Amino acid sequence: MTETAAPPGLTTGTWTIDPAHSEITFSIRHLMTTVRGSFTEFGGTIEIADDPFRSTATAEIAIASIDTRNAERDAHVRSSEIMDVEHHPTMTFTATGVAPARTGRRARHPRYGVEGELTIRGITNPVRLLTEFHGTGVDPWGGLRAGFTASTRILRSEFGIQFNVPLQGDRLVLGDEIDIGLEIQAVLADD
Repeated sequence: MTETAAPPGLTTGTWTIDPAHSEITFSIRHLMTTVRGSFTEFGGTIEIADDPFRSTATAEIAIASIDTRNAERDAHVRSSEIMDVEHHPTMTFTATGVAPARTGRRARHPRYGVEGELTIRGITNPVRLLTEFHGTGVDPWGGLRAGFTASTRILRSEFGIQFNVPLQGDRLVLGDEIDIGLEIQAVLADD
């Protein structure tokens, strides 16, 4: 792939994220281990431009749909101490640019850097999603689908999430870094 190569097979138009075949996950340090979770309610669109590197995307995630496999912990995350779902029910992402990214030895698919703005608790910060495009194909219902994997790391403190409990020494209950992973299937909208 050259520095300016566009994703093969990605058709111009509006692609709608299919939540039934997509996943948004995260992980964060908790005490001495890592806690993983997901969000089960989300949606969005990807607008593929004639020049794919001028494409845009938007997504909205319902914070209340958090699932860490522990109802008590999920309720605490939804509370005003952490995510404050009552006043900030959604987080949003808006892509502002796309560029080819280095393709490492282990990359099976072309990689792209998707620059964007992530808003959590009313605070917006720039993020960069390292994104792999897995190609397109026709599904059993005749729709054209595209597959993507993306990841990024954010600092929760940059989004006003300060809750923590000190432990012995200089340790804390929660880490500041949150790793975010996306597995996205999107369907090309009918004209």
